[in-house]
Amino acid sequence: MWVPWWLWLPALAFAALLAAEVYLGAPGLKTWIPYAVVLPATAGALWALGRLRVAVEEGELRVDDARLPARFVGGVTVLGAAEKRILLGTAAHPYAFVVQRPWIKGAVQVHLDDPADPTPYWVVSSRRPAALAATLLAARAAGESGTAHGDIAGS
Repeated sequence: MWVPWWLWLPALAFAALLAAEVYLGAPGLKTWIPYAVVLPATAGALWALGRLRVAVEEGELRVDDARLPARFVGGVTVLGAAEKRILLGTAAHPYAFVVQRPWIKGAVQVHLDDPADPTPYWVVSSRRPAALAATLLAARAAGESGTAHGDIAGS
């Protein structure tokens, strides 16, 4: 779920402005030190925000380090931007598991069928929500065999 280039530009510009402010506020400081600290830290933060991996592998949905076995999937709903906004806003459930990135418009809502789990559903941002939903439903249909799997990296 990489951060798009058009968000890098204002973030790095803001970081450069912040570095300039730090330099102006501390006379005698080497000019390059605030830039050498703030700009790489900003780039690292943007990279870390975008490194999240979403995949359906070995019969389970993997969202970064969270795992959901496909046998507990009750259904999958593909969400557009408007549905995602409503589901994360006024219709949000307090126990829902949410991994969303605001720069990604689409998402899937994975309904859980596990009476022992208080989590009613997962909401996961995805650039290709229909493909993620289809892959997850195929993994559920395949059961424990793990024959249906696919990497939805960058979704």
